[in-house]
Amino acid sequence: MSNVKAAITGVGAYVPDYILTNDELATMVDTTNEWIMTRIGIKERRILKGEGKGTSDLGTGAVLDLLKKTGTSPDEIDLLICATVTPDMVFPATANIISDKAGIKNAFSFDLNAGCSGFLFGLTTGSQFIESGKYKKVIVVGADKMSSIVDYTDRTTCPIFGDGAGAVLLEASDDDNGIIDVTNFVDGSGRKHLHQKAGGSVKPSTHETIDAREHYVYQEGQSVFKFAVSNMADVSVEMMKRNNLSSDDLDWLVPHQANLRIVDATARRMNLPKEKVMINIQKYGNTTDATIPLLLNEWESKLNKGDNLIIATFGAGFTWGAMYLKWAYDPPK
Repeated sequence: MSNVKAAITGVGAYVPDYILTNDELATMVDTTNEWIMTRIGIKERRILKGEGKGTSDLGTGAVLDLLKKTGTSPDEIDLLICATVTPDMVFPATANIISDKAGIKNAFSFDLNAGCSGFLFGLTTGSQFIESGKYKKVIVVGADKMSSIVDYTDRTTCPIFGDGAGAVLLEASDDDNGIIDVTNFVDGSGRKHLHQKAGGSVKPSTHETIDAREHYVYQEGQSVFKFAVSNMADVSVEMMKRNNLSSDDLDWLVPHQANLRIVDATARRMNLPKEKVMINIQKYGNTTDATIPLLLNEWESKLNKGDNLIIATFGAGFTWGAMYLKWAYDPPK
C-alpha cells in the first residue's frame, strides 16, 4: 500500500462581475431582503451574463488563475476533473472544453456529477491518481452556472443559487501534510426531494416539458434542509472521532455553502466557534460545486502549513461526505 499523500498545492477561482442583489431580486419575484437573509443568509450572488457563455468559461477562468498563481504550465497537467451539474452540453464533457480553452493538451479529463458534493467527490477521485503514483499534477475544478437552471419566478429557489468556479492543484506531498482521510455517501432515494424534472433520458425535452417549466431546479426545501443538517453534521463529527480530533485540534471547517443555518448547525455539532468556520454564502450564494474551492481561495492567505481542515458537504442525490486534510503550504507572499 502506498504511503504517498495527495496534497492541495494551489487554488484558483473565478466569479462573474455581475452582482444580483436581494433588492434587485425582489423586483423579479415576490421576496424581500429580510426574508432571504433570515432563511438563507445570502445578500447577493454572481450571475454569468453574455451570449454563449457557459460553465466552461467559469471553469477556465478558475483554472487559468490557478496556473498563474502556482507558476504551472498547462503542459504539466496530467488530469483535469470538472465537478458540475450544469455542463455546457450533454456531451462532450465540460472538462474537455475547459482543457481546450486553458491550453491543457497532455491531460485526459472528464466530468463528475454528485450534486453539491461533486467537488469533494472529485478531490477523492483525483487524489487516487496522485497516491498511486500514476500522475504528478491533477486539477480538480468545481464550476456551475446555476442561473441557467434556476426559475426566477420561483421565490423558494431563485434566491439561493449563484454562478462561480474554483480549482485546486493536487500533487504528492513531500511530508505528512495532505489528505489524511475521506468518507463519502449516497442515498439515491433522496432524488425525489431535489432534482431537475426534465431534460434527461427518462423525460426528454419537449414543448410540454418546457411549457411546464420542468427544466429548472426542483427542491422540497424542508426535506432537504432536514437531511442536510443531520447528515453533514453527522459525517463531520464522525470524521473528527475516527481521527481523534477535538475542536481545539481543528483550525478550520470548510462547509458547503447551501444555507447559513445548515453551516451553523454543523459547526455547533462539532463544537467549533464561528471564527474557525469559513463562510462566504452572503456574497456568492450556493454556487453548488464551486462553494468549497471558492472558500479555500478566499481563505488561502489565512491558511498555514500543517493547519487541520475538515471539508464537509451535502448535495442532491442525496450525496454527502467529509474530508480531513492537513494544509500543505504557507500563505503565498
